[in-house]
Amino acid sequence: MYLVEDYGAVGDGVTLDTKAIQKAIDTCHNNGGGRVILSSGKTYISGSLVLKSNVELYLELGSTLKASSNLKDFNLFNLDIDYDASLDVPSYTKCDYNGKPFLYFIYAKSCENISISGLGKIDGNEEIFYGKTSKYQIDGRFYPRMPLLFLEDIKHLTITNITLTKSAFWTLHMVGCKDVLISQIRILNNLLLTNCDGIDPDHCQDVRITNCYIQCADDGIVFKNTEAAKEYGPSLNISVDNCDIISTSGAIKFGTESCDDFKNIIVNNCNIHNTNRGITIQLRDNGNIENCIFSNINISTRQFSKIHWWGSGEPINITAIKRFAETEIGHIKNLTFSNINCDSENGINIYGEEDNLYNISDIKFYNVNINLNKKTNYPKNIYDLRPYYKREMEEKSLNICRISNAKDIIFNNFKYYIDNNIKDDIVDNIYLNNTNNIKIN
Repeated sequence: MYLVEDYGAVGDGVTLDTKAIQKAIDTCHNNGGGRVILSSGKTYISGSLVLKSNVELYLELGSTLKASSNLKDFNLFNLDIDYDASLDVPSYTKCDYNGKPFLYFIYAKSCENISISGLGKIDGNEEIFYGKTSKYQIDGRFYPRMPLLFLEDIKHLTITNITLTKSAFWTLHMVGCKDVLISQIRILNNLLLTNCDGIDPDHCQDVRITNCYIQCADDGIVFKNTEAAKEYGPSLNISVDNCDIISTSGAIKFGTESCDDFKNIIVNNCNIHNTNRGITIQLRDNGNIENCIFSNINISTRQFSKIHWWGSGEPINITAIKRFAETEIGHIKNLTFSNINCDSENGINIYGEEDNLYNISDIKFYNVNINLNKKTNYPKNIYDLRPYYKREMEEKSLNICRISNAKDIIFNNFKYYIDNNIKDDIVDNIYLNNTNNIKIN
């Protein structure tokens, strides 16, 4: 065991303890590995920390590792950074991201056997990143901001029991990691601060996410394949089980960064609530999405401001459309949804690329129930297609199920109820446009 106090850490919530904590980590690694302990009842202020192979960072119950209030403490690679930079346009309008930040809090690269555990918490000190604020959203000062944890090319990664809070950007961004276990963690972020995804496996393989509670602005658990990390290959063999998610955009999401394939992904036994979109699959690049199963899920959606947050209250949203006119768009096929209960402000939306590509196919729905219910006063006739080079929004009538430019889709034992308070918004219960072989029972 390596107590950070033995290396000079104070933990008084004022003193910058970066060097002491890093020295404990380095010593532990150099001695072959072990546990670096942050003690109960203390708050450690720190800048960038680099984790290393065979090190467990352990936060005792009641301990806090908090990000410094000085942005310069996170310039890990001594980049030329304009710390006073501000956004020219809001991040919800322009948020293309290649996956590489320039500020880091907890960082590791090309290691093995790394663990972050304990019942303490890691605090991202979100307030220092605030930009323009409104009653609908807090935007960041600049984009991209600092992820709470950025872990790249890690083999045998374990994160358990910890609380991650007040992240100002993606909370747990894992890039090219293999054999990952994330279990019983809490993510407690500000529901107004944009771009604060919960867990982002990016080009990762053999990942298990279990028994987690996630509350965050933007997306909850997001499978990504970013451009900057293409060297790590596709996202493969990922399971999500027994998770509880609240988000202001998509609770479970694929994309939009989709520069490689997503295959063999299972989401099971989850509760999604107070969320703009339940399950949203947003293919925008040349990757493909195949062989995914979603089962035993309760979804409750409510609409948020359409300007500030992506989505329109859909319990299930599947889109495969071009990011740019020159994009060679991939396909989505062989997805199964079973035993899904939805209490939502919108219906299921499936929208493939136009020009008769039929790049969405072989989708099966079994035992899906929808209770359509008005919960907010936002308009119900606008479908959000962002990002899409042709248009951002499409004005159409509200439907229980809306399918465009897709084929070979089956609904078996599909049931829906339409509440009286929303009936006047519906023209057709089922809407089909440019489809082939759609069967709804």
